[in-house]
Amino acid sequence: MKTLAMLLATMVLTACGTVQTVVSSDQKTAERLRNEKTYCGAVPRIYSGVTYDFCLMHAELKDGVDVFDYKNANPGVLIDAAASGVLDTLLLPYTIYKQQADGSIVIN
Repeated sequence: MKTLAMLLATMVLTACGTVQTVVSSDQKTAERLRNEKTYCGAVPRIYSGVTYDFCLMHAELKDGVDVFDYKNANPGVLIDAAASGVLDTLLLPYTIYKQQADGSIVIN
């Protein structure tokens, strides 16, 4: 059971929006969001993981899904958004500093 929990935690953290935006370079983050064809122009560093997840939820249409229908959200992304919210809050002092120093992550 411990192994399963560790595996699940590892998978969640590597896919976590906060990890994608805080640990990865700005170029990689912007490239991922461009590849998903999101409508986001920039991602602020403060609560960047939650913003990243919402950008993914409102990306270009896939398989006939309406991007403006809030019922389209993938349950995995919703869970990740909740986890990112907690992690973003813990990283708030760092992300406030980075926002002041570097500004937002520009996508387009």
